[in-house]
Amino acid sequence: MKARVEQEILIIDQNDLPQFKKGGSVVRNSYFWALKAIAGHAPRYGDWEYEVEVWLALKRVLLAFQESGYLGLSETQLAFAPEVMDIPDVLRAVSTWQPLE
Repeated sequence: MKARVEQEILIIDQNDLPQFKKGGSVVRNSYFWALKAIAGHAPRYGDWEYEVEVWLALKRVLLAFQESGYLGLSETQLAFAPEVMDIPDVLRAVSTWQPLE
């Protein structure tokens, strides 16, 4: 999931967020609600924002769903732009850099 940090707010790109689908996969819908529940701002059609205080909880959610094996790594890993020099320490275990285009 494409992510960036602006003024100590982690922002996940709306195009990479999980989608809730009525009658859809229980795992994917649970993932959607888990991420939405800890977001500071999660508009229906927009990027979701996470304050620094919940980054540890976000890391735990991402790790739990990674370890479940039901979702792909691209769906459960934060991808930062290559020019980002430092990924925040607490998020490093669930982060990578976006491939160069």
